[in-house]
Amino acid sequence: MALDQSFVGRTYPPTAPYEVGREKIREFAEAVGDAHPAYTDPEAARALGHDDVIAPPTFVFSITFKAAGQVIEDPQLGLDYSRVVHGDQKFVYVRPVRAGDRLSVTSTIEAVKSMAGNDILDVRGEVHDESGELVVTAWTKLVARAAEEA
Repeated sequence: MALDQSFVGRTYPPTAPYEVGREKIREFAEAVGDAHPAYTDPEAARALGHDDVIAPPTFVFSITFKAAGQVIEDPQLGLDYSRVVHGDQKFVYVRPVRAGDRLSVTSTIEAVKSMAGNDILDVRGEVHDESGELVVTAWTKLVARAAEEA
């Protein structure tokens, strides 16, 4: 069953703040194999003009995808998550994510489409810091695969 187009534009409440820690940044950089010193060494980050270590660009995926859980779990939307695959991801930064940031995410459904029996859902996650300033916008495309014919 196709997802309801009337959900386009629906915005979900902001998440509780997520505090970005140096150790989480280091672990993430290590996990993705990015050895840039600005991710682990405060002095290297300061030499580049940052107050503290910064996070690799894809670091915010973990918090924006978790925030998209509000969309995924919305019973009114009716998304069958057992059939969902991650289709695409895009980030547009205003500034880097830094250790010590307290970030909240507001998710909005930007598009609902059906193609070849698959439902495609585009979710925009706006990530703001504690002062309300926009840090990054993330777009996540989820594809709910069509049910297989019996």
